[in-house]
Amino acid sequence: MESFLKEYLAALKIEKNLSENTINSYKSDLISFLNFITQSGIDDLSDIKTTHITSFFKLLKDAGLNETSAARYFSSLKGFFKHLYRSEYIKSNPVERISPPKISRKLPEVLNVREINLILEQPNVKDTIGLRDKAILELFYACGTRISELINIKVNDLFLSEEVIRVFGKGSKERLIPIGSSAIKWIIEYLKKSRPLLVKNIKSENYLFLNQRGTKFSRMGIWKIVRQYVKQAGIEKNVHPHTFRHSFATHLIEGGADLRAVQEMLGHSDISTTQIYTHIDRDYIKLVHKKFHPRG
Repeated sequence: MESFLKEYLAALKIEKNLSENTINSYKSDLISFLNFITQSGIDDLSDIKTTHITSFFKLLKDAGLNETSAARYFSSLKGFFKHLYRSEYIKSNPVERISPPKISRKLPEVLNVREINLILEQPNVKDTIGLRDKAILELFYACGTRISELINIKVNDLFLSEEVIRVFGKGSKERLIPIGSSAIKWIIEYLKKSRPLLVKNIKSENYLFLNQRGTKFSRMGIWKIVRQYVKQAGIEKNVHPHTFRHSFATHLIEGGADLRAVQEMLGHSDISTTQIYTHIDRDYIKLVHKKFHPRG
């Protein structure tokens, strides 16, 4: 069993180019399951049945595992057994007929594309501060960064010719995020025309976005910028910096993006955290159906 696990984890790294953190999450979940199977007296993967999977999840539930973690375990097992079945190591997939654990979670507020565009149009790009704010908002939506990640981006974290930026997420974990042409355009404009007027030598510490004192932003400083332009755009939703992150993820999923790719871009260590955006997508589809279908 250990050799099959090693092969699967290597496939994840090579074929899907997942981060070490994500692969380690898979590994931990699968080791727990394989230990359970071994203790049940099974030493051949072909002997694993659906009942063994459901017994494992019952054990996790009895141990107090929450539904979010249960969903993560399910995702890990589903991928593993799919790999085994495709590789013809097993004749049937015991996970195939099991429904994933339901996650009861309040969906975050998101902006639609029209509302995003309205906000992005508000800053006066002919003004030093307006141009800076435009670049901030464009990057927020283009990359889905956390506010803590955005305020800590430095100029040398930009790889605009390669269309990526580097951020340091929770636990100082580094990741590269693709960035679109619109955000690249406004960041370049900001670097040329606005940032040089805001720099205060050593105080600026090479941070990308600077306040009027020439230092990096506080979280509240960014929040005020977002609030200002949301108000100007006439949007009455409860919008905060994280709303751009939720909107970024939702629009990717609605456009057909792979959930794992979105997970990597957001820097989620747990796929179940990202799965909330598929729930948003389903709700969106329901609303569209209700609004436009003759029998909706």
